[in-house]
Amino acid sequence: MKPSAQGPTGTGTERFRTGDAADPAASVRVPAQPRAADRDRDRAHSAGGPAGAARGEHTHSEPPAPRPRALVRRSSVRGQVLDALRTALVAGELRPGEVYSAPALGERFGVSATPVREAMQQLALEGAVEVVLNRGFRVVERGDRELAELAEVRALIEVPVMLRLARTVPAERWAELRPLAEATVRAASSGCPATYAEADRAFHRAVLGLAGNDQLVRIAGDLHRRAQWPPAGAPSVRGRADLIADAHEHTALLDALIAGDPDVVRSLVGEHFTGAP
Repeated sequence: MKPSAQGPTGTGTERFRTGDAADPAASVRVPAQPRAADRDRDRAHSAGGPAGAARGEHTHSEPPAPRPRALVRRSSVRGQVLDALRTALVAGELRPGEVYSAPALGERFGVSATPVREAMQQLALEGAVEVVLNRGFRVVERGDRELAELAEVRALIEVPVMLRLARTVPAERWAELRPLAEATVRAASSGCPATYAEADRAFHRAVLGLAGNDQLVRIAGDLHRRAQWPPAGAPSVRGRADLIADAHEHTALLDALIAGDPDVVRSLVGEHFTGAP
């Protein structure tokens, strides 16, 4: 189904509707300011002890409480919109070459254009979209060469780490990752590219996490996410059979790691990065 400039269609976005398309900060209430008589009364109570505190009021000896609610809610909405947009990219709902406006997407999500624009700007930093002046954001068109380059860089980073971990991590630690490997197979069987993409990243993140290097996990995760965006001119999403084949490579790799077979591990890891993101 081809989306238009009015915004993506499909599942996974309606659950972020807030019920009010206005800026979330607009719902924050500003408390009424106390009158002079009230301030005098509070000072009298505070001099005597907990009278004011018993009502939950602030005394002059306490700093005013911060009011971060608007910022927290704005950040939360922006984060949810960003997740929805990333899902739409992987699912093929945001198509390469198409331009999408922040107001139209905001209407779709039931929020103002501001968090959508902020989320799109983050995607622009990641290389997923580019700004089109006075129009919105165009989904970047990527070719097979870029995907191949991403796969090569991922292999250069992850393969040596996995081979080192294969020699140092005990079998019982690898066995703890079995549920994540099996989760990728279930996600692939669903045929949903976005669901599989999330499970795929979770498995790789857990494997690399055993190295104890947070920067490695962050950089590899960013490359992995970029490798999951479908290229221009290709089918909108990877087929179910391709997803299942990719997922079974995870379980085979885990079996080899548990068995402590470095030759099989080296072969499987190389094939995994050569054949698919």
